[in-house]
Amino acid sequence: MDAKKITLDGLWDNNPALVQLLGLCPLLAVTGSVVNAIGLGLASTIVLLGSNLTISAFRQFVPTSVRLPIFVMIIASFVTAIELLMQAFTYELYQILGIFIPLIVTNCAIMGRADAFASKNPVPASLLDGLMMGVGFTAVLVVLGAMREALGSGTLFADMQLLFGASAESWKIVLVDDYPGFLFAVLPPGAFVGMGLLIALKNIIDDRLNARRQAATPDTPKTTERVRVTG
Repeated sequence: MDAKKITLDGLWDNNPALVQLLGLCPLLAVTGSVVNAIGLGLASTIVLLGSNLTISAFRQFVPTSVRLPIFVMIIASFVTAIELLMQAFTYELYQILGIFIPLIVTNCAIMGRADAFASKNPVPASLLDGLMMGVGFTAVLVVLGAMREALGSGTLFADMQLLFGASAESWKIVLVDDYPGFLFAVLPPGAFVGMGLLIALKNIIDDRLNARRQAATPDTPKTTERVRVTG
């Protein structure tokens, strides 16, 4: 198991949101605030971990002809468990996220990891892959949520008590007093623009890193072919 490669793939090189561009529907829909982003990100990560673990453990017993329906059933079982837990412990946040919690079942990022990785690799590698893909997806959600909340409402970490309890109510940071709000940032077009900026930023960073690697790599010396001359 190449743990370093799996980790880098999930967090950066093959990030499900920035590179694979999977799961964008819920990503763009619920990232109006940080708490919404964390809630959806945690739910998606737990489902990724559970589905990867189960599919990897039983991959040898799943017939190829029906593997996708079985994967969907496994993912749906974990999503149902998460949905019931959110209804029990974070009901207000569950109502805000709405249909996008059950729609995790159809998230291409989760189905893609199940079919492309978990069904072909052992349990430890599949668990690490699910964790890193989930953390990478959640990180993009949180960054986009922070951008939209800051621009749209002038705050950060508002309503965190919906997820972490009453003690988290004091986590709210007011960036601008009497902020009139920027409606575009919290509307769907603002989500598209914010996501485009994040993808562009990643591409710029990748280009600069590649340029540094090429500059640091010494040029391969050219060898002169010796020609034997006979008299």
